[in-house]
Amino acid sequence: MRLHYEPMDSDMVRALRAGGPDANGQPPERGAISTGQGEPCRHCLGQVPDGAEFLILAHRPFPALQPYAECGPIFLCAEDCAPWHGEGVPPILKMSPDYLLKGYTDDHRIFYGTGRIVPQDEVSVYAATLLDDPRVAFVDVRSARNNCFQVRIRRAE
Repeated sequence: MRLHYEPMDSDMVRALRAGGPDANGQPPERGAISTGQGEPCRHCLGQVPDGAEFLILAHRPFPALQPYAECGPIFLCAEDCAPWHGEGVPPILKMSPDYLLKGYTDDHRIFYGTGRIVPQDEVSVYAATLLDDPRVAFVDVRSARNNCFQVRIRRAE
């Protein structure tokens, strides 16, 4: 199965960079400077370049508030960056030894029994296994240590 790693919507990212409200209704924090490791951008799905400014904000990757709509801190490149369009696993999923994956249904509810901490080199295999089940609409990848949203994975069309 081919997988699609979904970057944050570019219109949303532009609005946030312009000071628009995050999931908590606050403007993103500015002034943080990347160390070149540990600050993954959810738009380009890569590391914020060393020495570059990045934004810190609350993100809820769900269309509406509901009990399963988790919210957490994320980073974005402060300057323009291209959304991820690459083939294979994006760099954001090569920055940690493991990740928390969970399958979700079409109505954005956790599909119980799918949550698992997976080693970095097994993320794609486990995501494909979950997406083999037609009841799973997408898989969210989160930090295994801080629960920060990393990326959403869907079946490639």
